[in-house]
Amino acid sequence: MQSNTDIEGGCFCGAVRYRAISAPIGSMVCHCQTCRQVSGAPAVPWVTFMKGHFAFVTGQPETLHSSQNVVRTFCSNCGTPLSYTSTAFPDEVDITTCTLDEPNAYPPTHHSWTSHRLSWTRIDDGLPRYIRSKQDGEEE
Repeated sequence: MQSNTDIEGGCFCGAVRYRAISAPIGSMVCHCQTCRQVSGAPAVPWVTFMKGHFAFVTGQPETLHSSQNVVRTFCSNCGTPLSYTSTAFPDEVDITTCTLDEPNAYPPTHHSWTSHRLSWTRIDDGLPRYIRSKQDGEEE
């Protein structure tokens, strides 16, 4: 699995590495309570790839079923959150943007789950804000 468009990243300690062979199909910042709790951060930026264009290439992450339809992965050595998959989008995998080797190359295009946003955070980047997900279409 290699091409001229390889996008790579991995966990903090280097035990788990991944590669995507095509550009992301989406990017966003999630403010949902679950993302906040599993990351320990006020929001989590994600990039989305087609599953068939993505693979873990070094090490195997641990899995966490954070809800009935969602599986997240993380490094068992350092705890870095790595991916999110949902049965609602079976052909997609979301990767935490900040684990990319070049996270600045893939800025977010919108904010999701702003209804869960912490009251002391500000969103002033001018990007669209969705009360739930972009697919629901209800903007803030």
